[in-house]
Amino acid sequence: MYDYLVVGAGLYGSIFAYEAHKRGKRVLLIDRRKHIGGNIYTENINGINVHKYGAHIFHTSNKKVWDYINEFAEFNNYINSPLAVYEDELYNLPFNMNTFSKLWNIKTPKEAKEIIAKQIEELDIKEPGNLEEQALSLVGRDVYEKLIKGYTKKQWGRDCTELPAFIIKRLPLRFTYDNNYFNDRYQGIPIGGYTAIIEKLLYGIEVRLDTDYKSFFKEYGNVAAKTIYTGMIDEYYDYKLGVLEYRSLRFESEELHTENYQGNAVVNYTKEDIPYTRIIEHKHFEHVHTDTTIVSKEYPCEWKIGDEAYYPINDDKNIKLYEAYRELADKEENLIFGGRLGEYKYYDMDKVILAALELVEKEL
Repeated sequence: MYDYLVVGAGLYGSIFAYEAHKRGKRVLLIDRRKHIGGNIYTENINGINVHKYGAHIFHTSNKKVWDYINEFAEFNNYINSPLAVYEDELYNLPFNMNTFSKLWNIKTPKEAKEIIAKQIEELDIKEPGNLEEQALSLVGRDVYEKLIKGYTKKQWGRDCTELPAFIIKRLPLRFTYDNNYFNDRYQGIPIGGYTAIIEKLLYGIEVRLDTDYKSFFKEYGNVAAKTIYTGMIDEYYDYKLGVLEYRSLRFESEELHTENYQGNAVVNYTKEDIPYTRIIEHKHFEHVHTDTTIVSKEYPCEWKIGDEAYYPINDDKNIKLYEAYRELADKEENLIFGGRLGEYKYYDMDKVILAALELVEKEL
């Protein structure tokens, strides 16, 4: 009946479905969730577009990607400038002169560089054997202890001495008073939320939500010449080679009867004894004016089959297992795996768009 069955209504699957439909292909898109948009889904609650699966801030240096996504939304001028709380202290992120000035009561880049260099020299770490040693060798003890150690342990559920060094390849230190988290040329939040983008992409396409692929296939069989599968690659093969590991997230959201709770969209909590990693106040993404506000606390947690998978654990064991599944996938004639779960990698949104457009170029 269809030229393409697209499994997953996230950004990758929706872009491919849109481009195939535009070229006259017959497309059916299914998703096991009750809504479109995947993890970029936003829901308007009392005038505030709530990022239901965590903060999503669009940023890219790729003009082709920027021009493409702007066909479907107008972006505001939001600049990501998160804050970090350590005990009763408040710091700017990324690590910059505002951070260093608060840490050491200094003013100049020269002073900051000297303090960091002295701390690194005193530690004398030749070959970092774990994440803690890697971070210490890059930023010194003060930045690590207050802004990295507890947050990272919560994020990964393991002590930093138990995590491999490669997780932190670099830690950017900026010796300017600039709180812009991203260096990318283009940045912003789509006015009206991300869900509106997906609605435009999927306009005119047959979409079935609350539909699991395995159950659908069992009932209807193979309904398309080709399948674009954006779910978990190991789940597709019934985990027959083993289970790929992830970290998951849990969100606690509430509406507060105050106009402004924390004065910033994203505030990180870096102390280990605070169970959540950050609080998101959604209204600041789009600078909306409402009498109430909605905040979400983000709790990292262990992942198990059936949970939402967020961050792939790309250690040697899991990479080797993914490559084994990739070998199976490469033998499939009419099946293409794509996206964050299909390729077992963490994708920023601009990289998802680029990957989807590359598939369009190759396939269509």
